[in-house]
Amino acid sequence: MNLDFEKAGGLIPAIIQDNTTGQVLMLGFMNQEALERTQQEKVVTFFSRTKNRLWTKGETSNNFLHVVSIQEDCDQDTLLIKVNPDGPTCHTGTISCFTDKPENFSKTGSAAFLEYLEELINDRKKNPQSTSYTNTLFQKGLLKIAQKVGEEAVEVVIDAVAGKKDTMKGEAADLLFHLLVLLAASDMKLSDVIGVLEERHKK
Repeated sequence: MNLDFEKAGGLIPAIIQDNTTGQVLMLGFMNQEALERTQQEKVVTFFSRTKNRLWTKGETSNNFLHVVSIQEDCDQDTLLIKVNPDGPTCHTGTISCFTDKPENFSKTGSAAFLEYLEELINDRKKNPQSTSYTNTLFQKGLLKIAQKVGEEAVEVVIDAVAGKKDTMKGEAADLLFHLLVLLAASDMKLSDVIGVLEERHKK
């Protein structure tokens, strides 16, 4: 890459995008040294304008951004970095610094909503709420959660065979939800499963 760092006084903006969902997570700035460290260590490092030093995203929260690809724009003064995040990107605890509102995802049917839902499920696991259905599942334990996933899978199959597309959508939604709960109960992430699919796709 032949980047023009001088155009903006030694820094260039870096747009961070979730490689799995396509959701824009945050915007940061890099100097040449930050970019080189990012390329070498495969985790995103920015230059902090307030601290006047390099800082690796996740150095205090452990929510690192693992680099998948780095692409320059046509003017060679902006970067698009696709990543696999370890957890919420924003310092407020949300997935993205821009929007995590579920209504915004559901309008477009975006797969990013699954990541939002996964974070919500994990939050219920860490911070139980007495009125939460998700917490009642966690309280019943892994065996019962796995049983529920099996039941929902059977319902999907029954509706599919019967050609009941309207009710099949609801059963499939139940299956996805309970599968996310099962993954959380097993200390796994949706990205772990997607990673397996990506590896199989390469073969």
